[in-house]
Amino acid sequence: MQNVMIIGAGKGGTAILTILKDTDVLNVVAVIDRNEDAAGILLAQSLGIRTGIDWHIFMNDPIDIIIEVTGDHKVFQELMKVRKKDTVVIPGSVAYLMAKLIEEKEELIDKHRNESYQQDLIFNSIDDGMVVIDKKGITILFNRRAQEMMAIRKEDAIGKYIREIIPQSRLPHVLETRKAEANQEMLLNDGLKIITTRIPIIDEKNNLIGAFAVFKDITEVVNLAEEITNLKEIQTMLQAIIQSSDDAISVVDEEGKGILINPAYTRITGLSQEQVIGMPATADISEGESMHMKVLQTRRAVRGTAMRVGPAKKEVVVNVAPIIVEGKLKGSVGVIHDMSEMKSLSRELSRARQIIRTLEAKYTFEDIIGTSEEMKLAIDQAKLGAKTPATVLLRGESGTGKELFAHAIHNASDRKYNKFIRVNCAAISESLLESELFGYEEGAFSGAKRGGKRGLFEEANNGSIFLDEIGEISLSTQAKLLRVLQENEITRVGGTKALTINVRVIAATNVNLEKGMASGTFREDLYYRLNRMPIHIPPLRKRREEIPLLCDKLIHKINQDYGRNVEYVTEGALSQLKEYDWPGNVRELENILGRAIIFMGYHEVAIDVKYLPELKSRLKNEQADFKNTLTGQNQVPLGELLEEYERKIIREKLEQMNGNKTSTARVLGLSVRNLYYKLQKYEMD
Repeated sequence: MQNVMIIGAGKGGTAILTILKDTDVLNVVAVIDRNEDAAGILLAQSLGIRTGIDWHIFMNDPIDIIIEVTGDHKVFQELMKVRKKDTVVIPGSVAYLMAKLIEEKEELIDKHRNESYQQDLIFNSIDDGMVVIDKKGITILFNRRAQEMMAIRKEDAIGKYIREIIPQSRLPHVLETRKAEANQEMLLNDGLKIITTRIPIIDEKNNLIGAFAVFKDITEVVNLAEEITNLKEIQTMLQAIIQSSDDAISVVDEEGKGILINPAYTRITGLSQEQVIGMPATADISEGESMHMKVLQTRRAVRGTAMRVGPAKKEVVVNVAPIIVEGKLKGSVGVIHDMSEMKSLSRELSRARQIIRTLEAKYTFEDIIGTSEEMKLAIDQAKLGAKTPATVLLRGESGTGKELFAHAIHNASDRKYNKFIRVNCAAISESLLESELFGYEEGAFSGAKRGGKRGLFEEANNGSIFLDEIGEISLSTQAKLLRVLQENEITRVGGTKALTINVRVIAATNVNLEKGMASGTFREDLYYRLNRMPIHIPPLRKRREEIPLLCDKLIHKINQDYGRNVEYVTEGALSQLKEYDWPGNVRELENILGRAIIFMGYHEVAIDVKYLPELKSRLKNEQADFKNTLTGQNQVPLGELLEEYERKIIREKLEQMNGNKTSTARVLGLSVRNLYYKLQKYEMD
């Protein structure tokens, strides 16, 4: 839990304190205001929170977050100057938005928990036993009535193969055949007789999900039925069971006229006894044919038929069986299962899960591994950038995770519920890129769609657009992009009307834009627009200490993709991975781990050195070659020797200056333009 200090106890500060006091993730430790009678001060005192009129005396306390709601920009600037390194200063408007999002997430989680509880309550209130298995035969639901009838605790049943708890169960057979079995007698180990209906669970795409069984104890009924064959007497003896069932039951005579219904029948169909008893079996049907009449005609049971019954057209599943006494058909009995309530609960549960998945976005800052100082700085800058509408420029070598940062920035911003469009500028030809980005009007060029086409900027309106490889776009497209950043307007290809848009631009590049400006291939004014908030993502060779954590995360991902169960990388293999320069960065690391897992045996759980390709440090190889050249082992002309030496000196100075080309040029006594020329010549950029 993080400690929070609120500076400003007026209306805004009081509102934020009211929200934060009920959260479990933030702890308000102090509220400051010059007015000792401010509403927020009085509220804080009633809650036992420290108060004061001068925030300076609290700055040495362990405070993680300072929320400034005075409205005085000077106070905010002074706080930024004197705050501790790890303390975050947040304007009140941003803090209020964050607090509201936390509050909404907690409400959704409570709603999901309540709906799950209601679903369990329904299952456990059913008077019939119910068992549900997944497609592997593993028990996933075992209600209260099933526990009583089977004499097995729910805790001992959930998670076990169905035949471990009910050896004679036919649910695995239902999974194999995908056919329902209705009104089947079954004798349990303790002599208890039940009548059960088993139904496969198949989704709308005809995929088998599992199966479930509903059963009722009929021991006493069966014993009596063996002695009494008269239909009227059987009707009397079954009355108690029928009346207590939560499923609708209806009985008709051999002519198809209703002779018995239970209270659940009236509740589900909405039809009273007067509307059913003595009436034709078709009286309750709103959609479909009467299953009673079909059974009376064929003398065969009907199982799992979907229908709609009653004035409300309630969705049900119907099982109907004939009543035969001494070879004579005496009528039929039907059991109606109400599916609408379960479907409604299932839909609500799915919606709740979808909302929660939206709140927990696919790529967030939690997905980014960063323990080195450079990576922590990049993550902190990206988090700060996410809270502002400013254009962000992600800079780093290929494979360092620039797109991951772009996802995280979007999902941490107030645009997270709107579109996130990704564009690889290098993957689209120059002739198509402009029309793809800005759209085109009808007749703009040969083959243009009738009515024109919206561009990607229009698609991303109110959201974010990620422009990868921004250094590869042409000068004409750069000019249009500059207008978007300056005026928040676009003009379709072939059009004249300017369209106003509200899009947050996140750009990325692995090339040197400064060099592009010097050579005239990249506009200087666009560079300064994009470079408002640059974030440098360090290459993997500068954060080798993160390789073990990256390996764990990548192995988990590859296991899911390949269906493997690899657990870790051996110390020897880790040592070899740490010595490599990683020109391809994290993408190359994932490639090497994936290749190793492919060649491993299915029983192996550790990636060892023998599964890694030969990894040689590029720098070490170059130094070895240079040494051989100097000792005369390689016969090379003097000009090439001088170039090799110059390459070595430039590389060493670049590393000493942490890649800063301006400082490197100054130390070497070169102009920046001349240094860029040599870097290009020696392919060191």
